[in-house]
Amino acid sequence: MMRIAVDAMGGDHAPREIVAGAVRAARDLGVEVILVGPTGRLREELRLVDAPGMPVRIEEAPEVIEMAEAPAMALRRKRRASVGVAVDLVRRGEADAMVSAGNTGAAMAAALLTLGRIEGIDRPAIAAVLPTLRGRAIMLDVGANVDCRPKHLLQFAVMGSVYASRVLGIDIPRVGLLSNGAEDTKGNEVVIRAAELLRQSGLRFVGNVEGRDFFDGVADVVACDGFVGNVVLKFGEGLALGIFTLLREELSRGLLVRVGVALARPRLRALARRMDYTEYGGAPLLGVNVVCIISHGSSKAKAIRNAVALAMESVRSRIVETIRDDAGRLTELALSPGSPA
Repeated sequence: MMRIAVDAMGGDHAPREIVAGAVRAARDLGVEVILVGPTGRLREELRLVDAPGMPVRIEEAPEVIEMAEAPAMALRRKRRASVGVAVDLVRRGEADAMVSAGNTGAAMAAALLTLGRIEGIDRPAIAAVLPTLRGRAIMLDVGANVDCRPKHLLQFAVMGSVYASRVLGIDIPRVGLLSNGAEDTKGNEVVIRAAELLRQSGLRFVGNVEGRDFFDGVADVVACDGFVGNVVLKFGEGLALGIFTLLREELSRGLLVRVGVALARPRLRALARRMDYTEYGGAPLLGVNVVCIISHGSSKAKAIRNAVALAMESVRSRIVETIRDDAGRLTELALSPGSPA
């Protein structure tokens, strides 16, 4: 049975929603879940859910890193913080992957300090799976790295391609570079030089992708720095919520409209599921020697359950090992003579 460590104290709704989601994952997915946090408090939460006989156990972690804390400093000060203990379970071979909805920087720092980067990868990247008109696409980085060099964007593209192929089942993923125009001359110096690297990478590079074209599905993998990616991700989440709020208001006006809504409800629900981030659970942190799923800070039980499912699929697909296999090739490319890295 696969074992997934869950940071039970990470997130806005911890530990109640985290525990509920972990128990749901154990029930639905046939996985052993290790809840990491203060034992007494987690036992109380387990008593509130229907967990007898479920493969769920608790690993003691008396400290919590709050959202506003500086990650590296907090990890040094709080040696037994829940996110650090969760990563250490993977290091010790007691878990196959970990999930956290807590401080993103702390989760990344814990993974780096405990298990390190994959050799040949300079910076890890958070890869978000987003809906498009053609299915799904991956955008990375969406928050781990604010400033990047061209070779980092190349590495993000390679890692995203591996993930799209192994987890999403896309045979030869189309790779794009997020920019302020589709022309080769558009973008800042980093984007222009990264495009040069991607053209000689052997990836299926389709060129620059504008923000408005992302959801048309013109690429399966879109690389960008973490500042831009995080802004795009949060804007998209807010826009989707805003649209559904406006629709709800407009579709509640008048008897005939309400009748039409009742008839269309199954399709509206299907659309809502496609746009709902909780359906995806979280985003993998690629480039570290551990399967680490970063969930939204506002995650509730449904999102945590799906994050555990995503962690399981990433382990089965051998994401870490496959990226490691490709890392040497892209390092040689980025450091080759005349390379615009």
